[in-house]
Amino acid sequence: MKKPRIPPLLSDLLQTTLPLCDGVLFDEHKGCLHCGGELSGYDVKKRQFAIVMENAKKRVVYVLVKRFLCHDCRQISPANQPFYPGTRIGSPVVDLCITLSKTMPYSRVSSCLADMGIIVDRWSVRNYVWKNRRTIPSIDMFGFMIPLSIVSLSSLAVGLHEGHRVDASVLLRACNYPSSGGTTVDPHS
Repeated sequence: MKKPRIPPLLSDLLQTTLPLCDGVLFDEHKGCLHCGGELSGYDVKKRQFAIVMENAKKRVVYVLVKRFLCHDCRQISPANQPFYPGTRIGSPVVDLCITLSKTMPYSRVSSCLADMGIIVDRWSVRNYVWKNRRTIPSIDMFGFMIPLSIVSLSSLAVGLHEGHRVDASVLLRACNYPSSGGTTVDPHS
């Protein structure tokens, strides 16, 4: 099977979209995930969102995630963030791995991502696909199935002025991944 040609426009789209998330602070949370109790700030963790190629060099795109301490149960809960449970990269990149794996093997997904300027090894692609058996909304762009989370993020990049950052809540909506997803426990139930 012949390796698909990556259109330059698709690579450019991804190269402008993922770095948009660099340095964004996710600091919103409604209540403790464990007991629903009141939270106070604990610390901020730096998390890897993606690894992109920039001028033939690897560049790690990081986001910041605030963690909170529950006053009642003393558990630590992270803020809402664009990561699936058990993953080490942002949900839009995982979505891209999942959608591409529908039409090609994991090793080819990894090499296609590398051609697009995103670094994810084939074993990580396989693990992300196996752990996330959800249906990812996607569209056909240039002969590739591209997740809507990537398309939404790219639309944010178009309207952003030089030197400005995207708001974390807008970024979460664009990623189509509310990480708390209604999993907060209601203490009154």
